[in-house]
Amino acid sequence: MSNPQIISIVIPVYNERDNILELLSSITAVMEGADLTYEIIMVDDGSTDDTVAQLISLKTTYEKMHIVQFRRNFGQTAAMAAGFDFARGDVIVPMDGDLQNDPADIPRMIDKLNEGFDVVSGWRKDRKDKLISRKIPSWIANWIIGKITGVRLHDYGCSLKVYRKEVLRHVNLYGEMHRFIPALARWYGAKVTEMVVNHRPRIHGTTKYGLSRTIKVTLDLITVKFLGTFSTKPLHIFGAFGLLSLLVAMFCAIIVIGMKLIEGYSINRNPLLVISAMLMIMSIQFFLMGLLAEMLARTYHESQNKPTYIVKHYLEALQSLPETSEFK
Repeated sequence: MSNPQIISIVIPVYNERDNILELLSSITAVMEGADLTYEIIMVDDGSTDDTVAQLISLKTTYEKMHIVQFRRNFGQTAAMAAGFDFARGDVIVPMDGDLQNDPADIPRMIDKLNEGFDVVSGWRKDRKDKLISRKIPSWIANWIIGKITGVRLHDYGCSLKVYRKEVLRHVNLYGEMHRFIPALARWYGAKVTEMVVNHRPRIHGTTKYGLSRTIKVTLDLITVKFLGTFSTKPLHIFGAFGLLSLLVAMFCAIIVIGMKLIEGYSINRNPLLVISAMLMIMSIQFFLMGLLAEMLARTYHESQNKPTYIVKHYLEALQSLPETSEFK
């Protein structure tokens, strides 16, 4: 397969000593067999076993491998972000270091990317994980993420994905947000697709995932939705809640007045009066929060000269306008 692209394979690892050799061997065999130009970036996320020593011992055998070692455990998202920063390729391929992702899928995903896509996301259709603790929470999370972001993918949690590097240039990662990159990329105008990939059972080591991560993902999803939709117009969301509170407050106030005029019910003893007053105060707070958020958003963009748009291509005119004299 002829392809001039440089492929950067980014692999965060944490206590994966027993998987390193087989992982590097299989990746090398696949990439050399497919005649792809590549590099491997191993990011050690503060392992407490002999993972780093194993990587260093294999450095002379696998000359295309770079090693990034963290001082402590910062999490998978931080490790993946570091790998993206150190990557020198045109195409970036993150994958897990536990041998559950199959390197043989990488050339197929590269071919799919070259059909005109910017992101190719893996779909573990036949997933080799526990049903209760892994599969069911993942199915629920994927449905919620697709519903909220509007980017429908079957498997956001699959680490094996293929990105054009220019897509990642606009994506900053925090928390557990690496799984939301396809949604963020789509919001920035990238063409996103998915394809079925092979998924293998874990043989060595123990899983680093648990049900607690579901809570973190849910909270990060709120952040992603807000940043993707309202980061440049926060008053729209806060103002909507403020307007809703104001309308409900007015409705309650009308009922209170009606009960006084029609039934003679005491206003002071009517609980709806308290609800109306609280909602009125809440509406004012929402409007003020929206205005403060607008000021912060403008400060954020203007202080760092961050544009509110992203240009894909710029084609200059063949004939430029003549220079004009300075206005006097």
